[in-house]
Amino acid sequence: MTKMTIRKMELKDLDQVYHVDLASFSAPWKRKTYELELTENSFAHYFVVETEDAEIVGYVGLWLIMEDAQITNIAVHPKYRGYKIGEKLFGFAMQYAQIEGAQTLSLEVRVSNIVAQNLYTKFGLKKGGIRKAYYPDNGEDAIVMWVNL
Repeated sequence: MTKMTIRKMELKDLDQVYHVDLASFSAPWKRKTYELELTENSFAHYFVVETEDAEIVGYVGLWLIMEDAQITNIAVHPKYRGYKIGEKLFGFAMQYAQIEGAQTLSLEVRVSNIVAQNLYTKFGLKKGGIRKAYYPDNGEDAIVMWVNL
């Protein structure tokens, strides 16, 4: 596996981020949504995982509002899954939130996404509730998970 680095997402990354999104989700965000997150949302913090060939293979986004951190989304391109990239990325996001003063971190995850739930559990997140019909593509419920940092 090639060397990977995690860095802040920039506007020039959006085409590749969108490509990861399309490959990863049945209801991907629009490219414009990422643009607005980067340029207009002062709570938003986004990071990419990049190969030494400048290929973006994953990303994570979070909002930091006072002492609360919320993971907005995290994805690794399907062809790069299984190399613990998501684990490194999620660990990075948690550490970043702590450094920035967050005391709690939360997220929503599809009830069917057991792989992601297992990853979050590994980092100490607990199930806190259900958001009924949360996902617009198929009406699937989301599990709310959280952890004290």
